[in-house]
Amino acid sequence: MLTDIFAYRYLDQPIWSNYTEIEQRLLNQVFGVVKDALLPYSHDGNVNERKNKWKILHDKLARELGVAELSTRYYSVTQRNAFGQEFPVSGLFPWDHVCEQFVNASYSRQCEADRFIKERISFIELALRLRGDDIASANSQLASEIRKAKITDACRSGGPLGNSVDLIVNNNKVLNSAFETQIDELNERFRRAKAPLTYHNGFIQLAIDQHIEKEIRKPFWDLVSDPLWRNVDTDMKEALDRRDSNDRDSVIFATKALESAIKIISDTKGWTRGTENGALQYVDNLISKANGSYLATWEGDMLKDYFRKVRNPIAHGSGSESMPELTLFQTDWAIEAAMSWVRTLIRRM
Repeated sequence: MLTDIFAYRYLDQPIWSNYTEIEQRLLNQVFGVVKDALLPYSHDGNVNERKNKWKILHDKLARELGVAELSTRYYSVTQRNAFGQEFPVSGLFPWDHVCEQFVNASYSRQCEADRFIKERISFIELALRLRGDDIASANSQLASEIRKAKITDACRSGGPLGNSVDLIVNNNKVLNSAFETQIDELNERFRRAKAPLTYHNGFIQLAIDQHIEKEIRKPFWDLVSDPLWRNVDTDMKEALDRRDSNDRDSVIFATKALESAIKIISDTKGWTRGTENGALQYVDNLISKANGSYLATWEGDMLKDYFRKVRNPIAHGSGSESMPELTLFQTDWAIEAAMSWVRTLIRRM
């Protein structure tokens, strides 16, 4: 099974020219974040579940890098007993040790520094994506857990009644808060090492402008992390990956993300008639006075112009006319504008 990794997405995008003490420290620090994220045991104290996660991570990345092992797992040493007699000892290092040795390996110039670092950043990305999936799974089960807890509390008799619901809700908050703190630390580590990277919703991507990252992108990613906006999240990540790879279709995916957000809002609010023909008519649903004017008319006109003047020229065939091309600055603006629109639309729900 194919796994999307940082090293492949940015294969043709140089990021590092050298491997210095700064990069060495960064890799050691971000691996520490991963250890914190994967440290918790299962609810029943099962250690094997944790071991399995390290093996899953190892096997996924090893397959994508085309190697059998990320780091040597078998060891054989000679020890002496109390009588001074030597005897061999061999075995297998645990999976977390193998992964740690890979990420913190000394750079011996066997490949370009850029590739060396990207492959290790890929492990960090996969590990936090796996942990994020665990958190999302726990969140999706929260409502069911609360219903069960209410039944349990109602059936108790005699003695002080504990509030299982409060306990479950609090545990979930702690779980999410801890993960958010770990992601914040990861992104701060990137910033301090002057690595132009940021992690959002399972992916590490380029973040050249820290101001834009803070004011536009982070609020955007926070909002679309809810499963309701899954398609918006996916298309915008594709837009950024394509932009970073100098792919001319990047803006098309940003406009797809925006159009999905508009349609989701229209559907969720019950405004979709089923006769809409394109994004502009979905925008009309948001402008409609009968629907409470979710958008003012002037806002709707600006949003329509985005599709008319940005999306349509590059998404439709040019015929005999010159094919339109956006500059890098125009591409950045188009993607950031789509993010800003999505952000304000979701915040109004």
